[in-house]
Amino acid sequence: MKNIPILFENEEILVINKPAGLPVQGGQGILHPLDKELAVQVGYPVYLVHRLDRDTNGLMIVAKSAAAASKWTKLIGGKLVRKEYTAVCIGTLKSKKGTIRTSVVQHGNEKPAVTHFQVVGQKEIFYEEQKIVLSTVKLQLETGRMHQIRIHLAEQDCPIAGDDKHGNFKMNKILRKAAGIKTLQLTSSRLSIPLNGRECVFEI
Repeated sequence: MKNIPILFENEEILVINKPAGLPVQGGQGILHPLDKELAVQVGYPVYLVHRLDRDTNGLMIVAKSAAAASKWTKLIGGKLVRKEYTAVCIGTLKSKKGTIRTSVVQHGNEKPAVTHFQVVGQKEIFYEEQKIVLSTVKLQLETGRMHQIRIHLAEQDCPIAGDDKHGNFKMNKILRKAAGIKTLQLTSSRLSIPLNGRECVFEI
């Protein structure tokens, strides 16, 4: 397996660029989770601070100790760490900017979920005389429910391209041929963290 890109390191944390397709934590049938692979790469145990879906790539914070993981988890919970995502979606949202506030079902229970969005670009592609509109959307989460962004955008009839679980399977099949899109088009693209009394921003 290729090395996981490390963008920043200090005595407490690593900021990494997680590849798509890599699960962050082990479980049944998962042989190469990020926490184990990264530990082998750097030569010491690492501790997860937050998570990304297996199919989502992008910026993540990983801690070097349990104490550091606890500290940075609290910073995220206190909104002192800001995460922004970028998605390429099929179709258009009803407005260019807004907030989605619909509950997400997790483990059989409804949980409140809030996603802020802003459409930053649109593109039309044509395939066999069919016009397909793709929208580039920036997103920020107030809550961190599993698959929250994917569910919220699908509910708005603007599913993420390449999302075969919550999205439009038929359109995804067309986009593989029309645009070469084979994976989920969702990235953890911007991360703002407090360091030494100032805000430090990472962007990919």
